[in-house]
Amino acid sequence: MSANTSKVLLDGNNLSLEQVALVASGLASVGLSVEAEAAVASARAQVEAVLEDGRTAYGINTGFGNLAEVRIPPDDLARLQLNLVRSHACGVGDPLPPHEARALVLLRANVLAKGCSGVRHETLRLLLGLLEKDVVPVIPEKGSVGASGDLAPLAHLALTLIGEGECRMDGERLPAAEGLRRAGLRPIELGAKEGLALVNGTQAMTAVGSLALLRAESLTRVADIAGALSLDALLGSVKPFDERVQAVRPHLGQSISAKNLRSLLRDSEIVASHEGCAKVQDPYSLRCMPQVHGAARDGMAFCRNVLQVEINSATDNPLLFPEQDEVISGGNFHGQYPAMALDYLALAVSNLASISERRIEQLVNPSLSGLPPFLAPNPGLDSGFMMAQVTAAALVNENKILCHPASADSIPSSAGREDHVSMGMNSALKARTVVNNVRTVLAIELLCAAQALEHRLPTRPGRGLRPLHAIIRERVPPLTADRTLHKDIEALCTLVDEGTLLSASESAIGRLE
Repeated sequence: MSANTSKVLLDGNNLSLEQVALVASGLASVGLSVEAEAAVASARAQVEAVLEDGRTAYGINTGFGNLAEVRIPPDDLARLQLNLVRSHACGVGDPLPPHEARALVLLRANVLAKGCSGVRHETLRLLLGLLEKDVVPVIPEKGSVGASGDLAPLAHLALTLIGEGECRMDGERLPAAEGLRRAGLRPIELGAKEGLALVNGTQAMTAVGSLALLRAESLTRVADIAGALSLDALLGSVKPFDERVQAVRPHLGQSISAKNLRSLLRDSEIVASHEGCAKVQDPYSLRCMPQVHGAARDGMAFCRNVLQVEINSATDNPLLFPEQDEVISGGNFHGQYPAMALDYLALAVSNLASISERRIEQLVNPSLSGLPPFLAPNPGLDSGFMMAQVTAAALVNENKILCHPASADSIPSSAGREDHVSMGMNSALKARTVVNNVRTVLAIELLCAAQALEHRLPTRPGRGLRPLHAIIRERVPPLTADRTLHKDIEALCTLVDEGTLLSASESAIGRLE
């Protein structure tokens, strides 16, 4: 883990998506605000009052789901919570990567800090201790239908708190009890309401989805960079990006993308070299970049609004309102909001790959580009980037499959009590995969565009593109004969992930939006 450089204070109301990413990456520590300390204490006092008064309250002294009408004797309340966690920890599949698991821990802590859940301070402090000591719960990524929230993933998190299940420390996978011991942390014994407070909520889907969204947002600027590089290499026109064109169809995302493209292509000697040529219009994959990249931007903006609300929402059940001394059983755990938003995220970001793949085709198809077939050094003897386009096509096809909305489905559970579910975790996992695929397709486009640009040099591309060719060539030499392209694609993926290309462009022309 990296050394912490900032601190995030949780109060259940003001956590930002950017702070989630910082904590997930180990770049920020976490604490509890004074207001949150008071709110947590007040809610816990209300739970104790319910028990002392002998009132019946769902989840505090009753069974769960279809067993909500079963009253549990006081002596069995601790066992009730333990049974809940153990029985719900039935996730399957690969564990969440460490940064997503840390984001999940953070989001769960933020919800509890809101003061509507009724947990004890020691329970919340242990969650924060996991983040501080980098004890990462092993949380299988599949098994949630996103109805009473992400029950299975959150139950695996709760297992860690009671010293059961598994965790990761320093790259090692080990029993949670041992991980807590090494970190100097002590497992808790769950009190009344605490098991339910830990497993009810949408934090698994929002953890995976929030990190996927942030990556997708950065890829919109990479798409502008890749598209601009391809346009220069293909002798395309900058006229479609004119401000007047955008002004008469004033979608915000479209205007931003067009502005970025104008900045990247400013002072292009290549554009100047073919002014007045006979070509009237470019293909849509070049000409319509503002419209397609812009629509993706606006789709992501919608998703951001939903997730920003969701990560600061009380999403467990029942909710406690100490000031009115009320315990209300509601439905805030239902994941429909993030589920639909994350389905939309997958659709929005996928279009960055589908239009990028078409630009790759423009680059490698000699009848479209006027360049050597497949940008091969010795066409026929060499296949050049023929299969790079095929790989991009395969990823775009996978994205098309994954863009079917998980939230369109519902399979009832809990003997019909939970009779409509969101499937939000599947929405998040799909979105994550689509984002990864988009990154790779854009990396392939950058690889091909850099090779195509070799045929235009020494005439220089746009001002914002000039640093890129040199940076790419530092990692990947020009293709002078067929070689294995797998490592070249990986190298470009790393450049995208590091933000190196974006930083280089912005150093030349200022910040891209």
